[in-house]
Amino acid sequence: MYKRHQTRPAVITWKQFANKGYCAFASLHRQVRIGVLSVATLGVAAAAQAQRQSSPVIPVEEETLIDEEELPEVTVSGTMAPLTELQSARIVSVLSRQDIEQAAVQSINDLFKLVTGVDVRQRGGFGIQTDISIDGGTFDQVTLLLNGIDIGNPQTGHLSADFPVSICDIERIEVLEGAASRVYGGQSFGGAINIVTKHDAGQNVELSAQGGSHGTAEGEARLSLTLGKVSNRISGGGGRSDGGTLNSSWQKGQLFYQGDFDNNALKLDWQLGFSKKSYGANTFYSASYPDQYERNQRLMTSISAETKGRFHFTPHVFWNRSWDNFELVRGTTFGENFHRSDVYGIKAGGYFDWRLGKTAASATVRHESILSTNLGCNPRPEGSFYIWSDNRTTVSFSLEHNILLKHWTISAGLMASMTSAIDHRFRFYPGVDIAYRPSSRWKFLFSYNKGFRLPTFTELYYKSPTHEGNRGLKAEHNHSFSLGGECRWSGAAASVRGFYHRGTRMIDWVMYAPDDIFHTASFDLDNLGMQVQGKMSFPELFGRNTWVRSFSVGYTYIHQTKHDAEGVVKSNMAMEYLRHKAVASLTHRIVEVKSSNCKWLNGICELSWDFRWQERVGSYVSGSNLVPYHPYAMLDAKLQWETPRYQLFVQATNLTNHRYYDLGSVPQPGIWVMAGARIKLIIRD
Repeated sequence: MYKRHQTRPAVITWKQFANKGYCAFASLHRQVRIGVLSVATLGVAAAAQAQRQSSPVIPVEEETLIDEEELPEVTVSGTMAPLTELQSARIVSVLSRQDIEQAAVQSINDLFKLVTGVDVRQRGGFGIQTDISIDGGTFDQVTLLLNGIDIGNPQTGHLSADFPVSICDIERIEVLEGAASRVYGGQSFGGAINIVTKHDAGQNVELSAQGGSHGTAEGEARLSLTLGKVSNRISGGGGRSDGGTLNSSWQKGQLFYQGDFDNNALKLDWQLGFSKKSYGANTFYSASYPDQYERNQRLMTSISAETKGRFHFTPHVFWNRSWDNFELVRGTTFGENFHRSDVYGIKAGGYFDWRLGKTAASATVRHESILSTNLGCNPRPEGSFYIWSDNRTTVSFSLEHNILLKHWTISAGLMASMTSAIDHRFRFYPGVDIAYRPSSRWKFLFSYNKGFRLPTFTELYYKSPTHEGNRGLKAEHNHSFSLGGECRWSGAAASVRGFYHRGTRMIDWVMYAPDDIFHTASFDLDNLGMQVQGKMSFPELFGRNTWVRSFSVGYTYIHQTKHDAEGVVKSNMAMEYLRHKAVASLTHRIVEVKSSNCKWLNGICELSWDFRWQERVGSYVSGSNLVPYHPYAMLDAKLQWETPRYQLFVQATNLTNHRYYDLGSVPQPGIWVMAGARIKLIIRD
């Protein structure tokens, strides 16, 4: 966003856009010009915004387009071995850096609200605690990754989205919908979301600050330093707020370091992240206790490698540690819990090309453990601070082969997984993805994948005055079917997808009577749905710099079926899904300045509008009554002035000041206005 008026090196032109050449947790390490917009990625401003330089937009037909076969390194995710976007048999939605800059959001977690197939439920503003689910599933059924490393929390999915990075650190976000256990492991039950951070070279510093409603203030700094073939990036920041509702104040901070080394034989990546936050939890866990409070900390680190040559060896090791302190009544020890969870492991794999396609294989060992004052089945020694513990180890082997033909791609694979928490027996989870391409504009896709998920330690053991876990819970299983198609042409794209997820032993927190507490139980639940998306980039459509920059729209419908007659009065997770969700985004120009006398004034002022409407199945507790969730609409806007070196913005969420409930009995905040600035200082290119 900062370097638009510089002399550019030779550029590769790539005709497929939605799944960019730097997807699949890999980087092309060169500049890519977008020739034709591809399938709608997310319902936010068009990534074609990358072409909004002060110079006129080059009409697509005047460019020299290179055939896709000349760019085999352009890859997308969704398989164990990287495939080009043209070859891929799954759709991976990508939120680019330009999309992120334009979205009127307060946090990373808010970005997912604009994805039609993703359900985001928060206790308040700025994503202080966020539950993220896909295709009508639950927040425990999604694998969250940071630069390809699983950062899920075995204690509870409530804490999985505690990212040690900020919006300014992110290069892109990739979303894969549907079961993907054979690719990302067992916990990828309903899909996977990968956050990829910036890999900028050279020496530069970024500074940013913002403030606004309810005493909210945030500040961040980021340093990039390249020494030979080693690139280093370190960032840190923090903020605080009084919160937009009762008992929703918060404080937070994060620190993140990432480095990489790249030569002709080897690529290494390493990262270290730390986050800390404390916040009022209002009635989040129980309407009976409105003065809850929570403190979380996370430390994560990983090292990954990839060899180059005929066979690509791709090992990585990782370790995540989380601390959690929960107070049922703020400032007292009543119902107070302390937890420390650890996840560490190693994954060794690789892939190679041969005459019959691409073959990939991997082996993974993952160990999860918890020390707690409440969770676990193994008593600790007398006098220990943590009085309970539990642990489990999962060993899995995956094999996949990709058959690549002129009009067809067939990706088939199998994962064998064994966990010490069950019976030390290997179980098998197959999957197949098929794509048919009658032409470069059309693609038709079919997928079947089987996934599983182990219950969290909270679902197994948690006990409080309002909740009771179930030690007898078994692993969830899911048979995921998807059928869809996409069409693309210069400046516009559309896609449609239907899905059916057959769930067995789906875990939920439920009440069986109005005066009951919540229990963990399991049910057979099926989710049947459809999704349509469309997107237009007006500069590409008309071959010139237009006033309207982009428009996108998406809609998802889900119907759920429960396969038993056991009565449930209130669900907290699996049976509280979005039946309808519609999103739309529009970005248009306000004014553009071109000055030869003062280059610092050269920039563009734009206004982005984000709209969403959704209807949730389920109810929340109000007093002694259960009140059904009501459908609601939200309108957000962001006005920003952007130049090659700095950015100024004003944004407002919930412009209509609508008060609503979307997660339990937690009231959501009204209008929230923020203003801020960001500057980038180039030390050396």
